[in-house]
Amino acid sequence: MIHLINMKEWVGLAEALGLLGVKPQTLYAYVSRGLIEVRRETDARRSLYRMEDVATLARRRGRSRRPSAIAASSMSWGEPSIVTAISTVQRGRLIYRGLDAADFSHNATPEAAAQLLWDNKSDVIFAVPRSAADTGFLALAALVPKSEALIGRSSECLCRDAQVAIAHLAAACRVRPGAKLLHVGLAELWSLGRDEADLVRQALVLIADHELNASTFATRVAASTGAPISACLLAGLSALSGPKHGGAAMAMLRLLDEVAAVGPRIAVQAWLDRYGFLPGFGHPLYPNGDIRAATLTSKLTVDSLMRELQECVLDTTGTLPNIDFALTMLVRMAGLPTSAPFTIFLLGRSIGWAAHAMEQACSKELIRPRARYDGAIPTSQVKS
Repeated sequence: MIHLINMKEWVGLAEALGLLGVKPQTLYAYVSRGLIEVRRETDARRSLYRMEDVATLARRRGRSRRPSAIAASSMSWGEPSIVTAISTVQRGRLIYRGLDAADFSHNATPEAAAQLLWDNKSDVIFAVPRSAADTGFLALAALVPKSEALIGRSSECLCRDAQVAIAHLAAACRVRPGAKLLHVGLAELWSLGRDEADLVRQALVLIADHELNASTFATRVAASTGAPISACLLAGLSALSGPKHGGAAMAMLRLLDEVAAVGPRIAVQAWLDRYGFLPGFGHPLYPNGDIRAATLTSKLTVDSLMRELQECVLDTTGTLPNIDFALTMLVRMAGLPTSAPFTIFLLGRSIGWAAHAMEQACSKELIRPRARYDGAIPTSQVKS
């Protein structure tokens, strides 16, 4: 088994003050307002402060207070900007509608995750059609002209629309018609045993939603215009296809090829020199390690190549594995095709996309931020 090493979770008074650049009285005010969690001791100088809370406040204090700068910073791991009841990440925990997602994933199916995230009382069934498009893009694009706009449709209708769209995605991923459950359909496709099938099930549930990630934001923008659910999922898929999002696991496999060829230290340094980051490691929302990766890898057997890479990255950068690392482990252990991580990511995350499309439709608000223009301005005066 592989064990993820936790980074420092608590810091002392002196370190907290140094990171924040404040006096003790200000730190105590943050604690009293619930902004920083504390482990209290009789002597206040020996109390410990949660590192994640301290780091979050330090980043916030370091930003410019100009409204334009605040708005710009919110677009890149900044302050929450869209209200949602679907999911969040707080203090290292992924939460689905009030439930701990890691705990939920131990026994839940993707269909149960959809029922929870969609806040749907009826059972969810993805009835995979017989005709299948060549890709998920074509499957969703074919549905758009035949689909109805989000505006004015009941929650029951929206849930049915979502089930149809995701079923067509599953067909495009070559899940056979008549498969009762998504993970069972994938297990049949990849000829998996019961244990491997259960790992795919858990991965689908853990990936189902992750707050306001890039593809989910794209989905919500489309939904805010009233576009059909199939079009909203197509927007999400377009964002997911990028190498910094759904393509990260494929990049992780390429990194492993380099590790096998030249060794972990040379490969890691070369990758950092070329790209400035390492696929499969680190996540801004999980300073102490991605809980999704920790949950999934606790059931996986790591091979020596991935172990060497993990140890080298921890020693070199101090970062821990994320969900893309875990999916890569699953691929190597179960002998899945290299396309499997993207398939799992697509089918799992489409459940969350549908939830956000429905929630955005209920808000009736158009997402339309303003741009901060830094181009040239005409010198001629406008005639009155």
